[in-house]
Amino acid sequence: MSEISNTTYLLLGSNEGNRFDWFEKAMQQIKQTVGKIVTKSSLYETAAWGLEDQPDFLNMAICVETALSPLELLAAIQQVELNLGRQRTLKWGQRTLDIDILFYNHDVINDPQLTIPHPLLQERRFAISPLADIAPDFIHPILNKTIAQLLEDCTDPLPATLIAD
Repeated sequence: MSEISNTTYLLLGSNEGNRFDWFEKAMQQIKQTVGKIVTKSSLYETAAWGLEDQPDFLNMAICVETALSPLELLAAIQQVELNLGRQRTLKWGQRTLDIDILFYNHDVINDPQLTIPHPLLQERRFAISPLADIAPDFIHPILNKTIAQLLEDCTDPLPATLIAD
């Protein structure tokens, strides 16, 4: 009997230390604890969103096949963040690594611990740009628009600059 396979889209972000190294280490741990990384986006650099007086962020999106439930996935990625030095001291503050669950299949989840789809996705160019690299035709289950349409409609003034494929 095979394990149930779910498709999740995750956003990785970092603006502290060696950002490229954090992403490599995070992807190694995600492969070990979450599941198979099916595809990954290019890397984008963006000015900090929310709390702006801090270094620029590096962001990328990945698509992962997982047997984990949404809450198990949340626990697993939070452990990866902790393993790589994440400290939750200031909302939208500087961090070695941040991993957000953008989508889990086409599910809509409103749990006290977890909201999927990510509620601010459509307002954040730094999240939509890398996601559009790997899932332009994915349809947002609440907004009923493709990721490409969300990117086109996004009013976030902060550019997401492609820095590496």
